[in-house]
Amino acid sequence: MSKFFWITGGIALLVLAGCATLLTGGNIEEPPYSSAALDGDFELRDYPELTVAEVTTKGNRRDAVGAGFRPLAGYIFAKEREGDRIAMTAPVTQTREADGDWIVRFIMPSQYTLDTLPRPAGSSVRLETLPARQMASVKFNGVATDDLIAKQEKRLAAWMTARNLTPAGTPTYAYYNDPFTPGFLRRNEVLVPVAP
Repeated sequence: MSKFFWITGGIALLVLAGCATLLTGGNIEEPPYSSAALDGDFELRDYPELTVAEVTTKGNRRDAVGAGFRPLAGYIFAKEREGDRIAMTAPVTQTREADGDWIVRFIMPSQYTLDTLPRPAGSSVRLETLPARQMASVKFNGVATDDLIAKQEKRLAAWMTARNLTPAGTPTYAYYNDPFTPGFLRRNEVLVPVAP
């Protein structure tokens, strides 16, 4: 009886956590885009210029995103600088550089520009504007392990090839949820810039 109670209680907590995530997820700003093509999990998107805060990190993918998250969170929550806090947005993105380093980015809320954002206190956080670009994307759920990401990258590459879309850069990984969100409710994406 007590074992059944704990199992049922645990399932109920997971469901409640998932519902809370779904209910509050709509309050977090995401970058705007227009959809040029939608095909199930795949989409061709046109993004405008985006203002971002970014850091460069090293190491494996998982450690690198964690190392990047900390100074970026310190920046938006005004831990080491003067001024107001900046609202959290989604997703947190991560892109591998040619030299093996990673760039981890927070996309800034749409009301900010480079001129109106508070200056970072340290040298690790940079403010940049990403150019308008077209991106091919695939969305998927689950804990974003290296194996799962590699599988989705392959799927996206095949979809792009079938539609004669040429990659114009390295993939970006996008993570939309906090680590407390149950794995099956987590939303992730792989995005690849498309050549004109």
